[in-house]
Amino acid sequence: MGVLSWLDPHVDKYILTTAGEQKVVEVKKHWAASAWPGVQLLIGVIIFVSAFAFQGAVYWILFVLGVLLGLHGLYGMLEEYRDRFVITNQRVFRVNGVFSTARASVPLLRILDITVNKPLIGRWLNYGHFIFESAAQVQGLNKITFVKDIDEREDVLRIVMQGDVPQQVAAPAEDDGT
Repeated sequence: MGVLSWLDPHVDKYILTTAGEQKVVEVKKHWAASAWPGVQLLIGVIIFVSAFAFQGAVYWILFVLGVLLGLHGLYGMLEEYRDRFVITNQRVFRVNGVFSTARASVPLLRILDITVNKPLIGRWLNYGHFIFESAAQVQGLNKITFVKDIDEREDVLRIVMQGDVPQQVAAPAEDDGT
């Protein structure tokens, strides 16, 4: 059980198996969502390490600036890593949050419209953003950003909305260290 397992939001515990709900696909954010926080973390580490070349007030200013910028970048990366969007045979839901967990869900029957927005860089890097319009107007689920392989995710969502439940879409196999 590694650190990433500990940081994982464990969305399976929110699946209502007693009601016959099955997870079809769990969508993690595209790596581009963590790019800016990653840059902040890297700059923070560089500033932190360079602080040791100075003395006095300059040392403390660079030290504190590096730590704060690095922690801000790390928090942003954790925030993106823990943000998950799940499609089941009955609903779609989102789990997000670093220190506390927020959940929002909407039944598939209440989704009226799905808009896919693929910015230019998203077309190059294969990601996009979902914008949902539902009868309930659930605020936590109206926009899902940085969805990797968005065209495939849209196809799965539309198939599930039509009542056809595909087998659970397997994520690429991750190295478990064995």
